[in-house]
Amino acid sequence: MANYENTQSNGSQSSTGEAGFGHRVDQIGSDAAHLWGNARSAVTDLGQTLDLKGRVDRNPYGMVAAALGVGYVLGGGLFTPLTARIIKLGVRLAALPFVKDELVGMAEAALQGYQAGVGQGGQGGQGGTGKIS
Repeated sequence: MANYENTQSNGSQSSTGEAGFGHRVDQIGSDAAHLWGNARSAVTDLGQTLDLKGRVDRNPYGMVAAALGVGYVLGGGLFTPLTARIIKLGVRLAALPFVKDELVGMAEAALQGYQAGVGQGGQGGQGGTGKIS
């Protein structure tokens, strides 16, 4: 209470202090309005750059999936056991084509080696039997 009474008893300083305080409040208000306008402009520019409405029109299911993914991450689901399982499955599925290509390459090389071995051994045997007959 003593502080409140002291500020009221100082009438001349209080009116100049209020004018300074009012000016600061007006300045803060205009700064906030300027910041709000800049934020709106940035969001509008981002929306035009990303063309969200066009993307939703062209691929609605993909955008719903993207929104679900963003919501999952922002909701704190990134560091959960479910996410770890999903990532493991994704890595396995992503690695599957590479493993398949390697196995097919090895099988083709083995088949070519087998055919070359059979062809050389078969020709020598057939050529030898053909000459003897």
